[in-house]
Amino acid sequence: MSFAWTKAQKLATIATGVFSGFATYYIVDQRQIRAHASWTTNWKPSDCGKWDDNWDHRDPKSLVKPLKENADAEAQKHYEEKLAKLKPKAVRHIIMIRHGQYYLNGKTDAERVLSPMGKEQATFTGARLNSLTIPWDSMIMSTMTRAQQTGELIAKELGQNIPIEHCSLIEEGAPIPPEPAVGHWRPEPQQFFQDGARIEAAFRKYFHRAEPEQQVDSYTLMVCHANVIRYFVCRALQFPPEAWLRLSLNHASITWVSITATGRVILRTFGDSGHIPPAFVSSSNVNK
Repeated sequence: MSFAWTKAQKLATIATGVFSGFATYYIVDQRQIRAHASWTTNWKPSDCGKWDDNWDHRDPKSLVKPLKENADAEAQKHYEEKLAKLKPKAVRHIIMIRHGQYYLNGKTDAERVLSPMGKEQATFTGARLNSLTIPWDSMIMSTMTRAQQTGELIAKELGQNIPIEHCSLIEEGAPIPPEPAVGHWRPEPQQFFQDGARIEAAFRKYFHRAEPEQQVDSYTLMVCHANVIRYFVCRALQFPPEAWLRLSLNHASITWVSITATGRVILRTFGDSGHIPPAFVSSSNVNK
């Protein structure tokens, strides 16, 4: 009996040592593991998750000839001075507004005018923007009728003498084949080819960090269309642009993008329509 008990004690001691050894190893091993998202086992960001600091090709370091490895103090000073002259100092705010609800069945663009609800939506949005007391630098309107009407109603509410630019680059269109595809909406391939180049040109024109000469933050109001805004947001945030159709926007909603002096992009609000009474909120257009 005594022998059996002693053997059992030995086995228990060995087992305890083995398991405690496993426990010790586990704890040490856990300290070596990097934190990662619970839904993936990736150890590093995917290629589409990496940020390109020079996305707008305006990073000062990309505009100045690099220093040589054996550069002396004088060359280093000259290099730093050049960088300082090209370094932005201000933030560019771009506030995009989708047009109000309009009549879809007009034969020409001139006949696709805002519905009574669309006019109310634009007025509500104008009042909301006016309440923010923003010192607007400019308003850019798509040349399509529904955007022009929306912009005019907003400008009336703002009551400011804002410089207005009419731009055909930000007219509605099909920016890029969406992923995944949508069965009920399949434009011809050539439409993506034509519209995509135009909308991408608009992105490159308006989305970039401030010029070095700009001393204070700027605020640009842009009245355009859902497809254009969704594409711009994906491009600005460096999300796959093919994802644009996964986003949804109500009529006369507010989308605010800020581009900092370092080139960082911040989406402050997307498709905000909380200022519009529920009875006037819509996302689909109507027929007369």
